[in-house]
This record gives sequence, C-alpha cells and structure tokens, in this order.
Amino acid sequence: MTKIQAALTRRTLLKSAAGTLATAAAARALIPGGAWAATPSPEVTGARLGYIALTDSAPLIIAKEKGLFDKYGMPDVSVEKQASWGATRDNMALGSQGGGIDGAHLLRPNVHLYSTGKVMQNNVPLPMYALLNLNENCQGISVSNAYKDLGVGLKTGGLREAFAQKKAAGTPATVAMTFPGGTHDLWIRYWLAANGIDPHKDVNLIVVPPPQMVANMKVGNMDAFCVGEPWNEQLVHQKIGFTATTTSEIWMRHPEKVLGMRADWVDAHPKAAVALMSAVMEAQMWCEKMENKDEMAKIVSGRQWYNVPVNDIVGRIKGDINYGNGREEKGTPYLMRFWGEKGETSYPWKSLDTWFITENKRWGTFPADLDTKSLVGNTNRSDLWLQAAALLGLDTTGFGDSRGDETFFDGKVFDPANPQAYLDSLSIKAMA
Repeated sequence: MTKIQAALTRRTLLKSAAGTLATAAAARALIPGGAWAATPSPEVTGARLGYIALTDSAPLIIAKEKGLFDKYGMPDVSVEKQASWGATRDNMALGSQGGGIDGAHLLRPNVHLYSTGKVMQNNVPLPMYALLNLNENCQGISVSNAYKDLGVGLKTGGLREAFAQKKAAGTPATVAMTFPGGTHDLWIRYWLAANGIDPHKDVNLIVVPPPQMVANMKVGNMDAFCVGEPWNEQLVHQKIGFTATTTSEIWMRHPEKVLGMRADWVDAHPKAAVALMSAVMEAQMWCEKMENKDEMAKIVSGRQWYNVPVNDIVGRIKGDINYGNGREEKGTPYLMRFWGEKGETSYPWKSLDTWFITENKRWGTFPADLDTKSLVGNTNRSDLWLQAAALLGLDTTGFGDSRGDETFFDGKVFDPANPQAYLDSLSIKAMA
C-alpha cells in the first residue's frame, strides 16, 4: 500500500486546482433541457474511454451520441469497445500514451484491484480513481434449462442437491462470472453461499467475458452464470436458460459499474476530469427518464456499440422481466437506475466501496489486514463528484461518506462502520 499512497499524494494538487470550479454554482439550473454554465477550459480536449457491451455502459455512449462531451469542452473523447474485462485492465495499464485507454466503464471493485496491483502484471499497482457510480441494479444470475424443474429462484431449490450429485460424480458444476473479484463474481458467490453452496468447494468457478456467456451456455460449457444485461435477457429469448434471480433481489439498489480513471490522468488534467464527469452525469439524468428508455435501447443496440437486438435490452431497463421459467413481471423495481431522485445513484458513496473490499476479504482476494479505510480514501473521488454537481447546480444536501446500513435478501446486514461484525455473521467464507 505504500506505493499506492505515494502515487496518490498528487490528488491534493487536483483538489486545490479543481476547487475553483464550484463558484456561482447556486445560480445554475438542473441541466437536462436547460442552458449550461461553462466549466473552466479543460487542459485537454479528449480522452480515451473503454466500455464493455453491457447496458450499464449506456451513459458513456449517450454522452458521446448526444454531443455532451463536446458541450463540456471535450470534443475529442473516444468511447472504445473492449473485448473483456481482462482486455480493459491491460489497456488501462498501457494508458492512451501507450495505445491503451485513460479510463473506462468498470466493475466497481476493479478500481481497488488495479490500485493494489492484485490483478495487474507482476502485481504492480496502477493507481486509479472512482469518479462516479454509473448505475445500480439490473444484473442477473442465469441457469441452464437442464435445471428448470428444480424450483430455482432467489432460493436455489433443488440446485444444491443437483450440484452435489455432479461433484460426487467427479464433474462439478461449472459456474461463470466475468472477472475475479469483480461485481459479478461477488453476486454469484453471495447467492450460492447464502443458499448453502460453497463457491470454493462445491462448484467450478470460471471467468467468461460478458458477450460470450450465452454462446458458452448454449454449447454446454456452464451450468449457471452471473452477468449484466443484455445477456441474461438474450439467453431467455434464445430459450437456452432462465434467470433465477436478478441481483436487485439479492440487494436492492446495489452499486454496479463506475467511471474509473487512471489517477495520473486525472491529476494531470483536473479540469478535464470534471468536464468528463459533467457530461456523463448529464447523460445519466437522461438515461434515468422512462420516456428516453426506448431511444436509449435503440442507440446502444447499434452495430457500432453492442450489436444486439433492441428487444434484448429494452424490457429490463424498464423493469419488465421475463425470467424464462414461467415467471414474467411488468414494472418491477428491479430496473436499472442511472441517476435516482437527486443523483444518489451516481454519487460514489464510500461506504459501498467498503462493502466490496470486505467481500473480497471474505473470499481471500484481499488479505484480512488490508487497510480498507486507506484504500477507499485513496481511490474514491466523491469530492470531485460534488464539484461537478456544483457546476450543474445540483442540490447535494445529505451527501456524505455513508449510505447507511445495507440489508441483503438473506437478512444479513452490513454496517459500514463495523465490517467485522458482518464478516463474523457469514457461515461460508474462504478467509481464515
């Protein structure tokens, strides 16, 4: 952690430089559809941002398609498709000067995984910042049709016994997620463990890029997977499997992806960082509105973005869910949230980072003695979010470090002020 702390001391320069951006904020109106107040000229006019073909990358795409980066003085921003989360990591390590990217639509824990060097080549830390939370909710855990008659849902029904039989026969069930230590890894582990299935001992847990999930289940390479949309919905439409549960049912309004940037890029371009954030935050407001959902789905479905049918996207972003097992619900609260009532979805609450780090301690990805508070403090830039919000004339009353206690479907409660009590309450875990 000493390497990280040394590398991130430059953030104080950013704070002082960006502090001038909050002037006259109270007079500014909420942005969508209204005039905007110019930010101080960004130091650069572009940045290279990566994304994976997942619906929660929509704010980056909408900001590009709607000219919002241009609006905030960043006309040369590129939004570039990445083949996998591994490719995103490698391109982030290169940076744009090395032919890679400066920032990306990222699994929220990846900011911590990169910054500690845990998943980097030779374990060399890559200091990162989480600038804002891109979305809440709307991931899914899907299961092969082979298990359709076992009553699998939020509770796994007969799946535990079926998996035990496979393990006893020498062919453990294969369960896929998208990146070790990432959100989908943690959702599938939580669901399995809460239902008495040990993800370390009872199944074979593998990594598969999101766009390859459906094809792999089609040919029988996995029994279940956790991924974001539109891939769970596409699986149902192709009648290959069914959605056992949405992640919203596991933890309502859980955080998911972030706009993560290399710390050195942000430190060198503080005004540009706030301009980028302003554009994406305005796009989040647009994406949140129900009247924009159809247009959003049509835009991101395009060949240059996701290259999937609109029908695979549009239902679940509205909360209309066909689980594929005879259960179909309209207007559920499980829809993807991009902004919330006043920006609470976008705001990067530090307490939520604390949960992700705690869960990665639970499963042995991080050591138990990792300094959680220091890691969160060095990577979470809620201070920058507040500065961008001031530029947008937003009311940030009530925004602090903690969102409060979080409650999960199995009754477990996470108190961010006492992570150890949460860990002690969990019966299945890899940590000693």
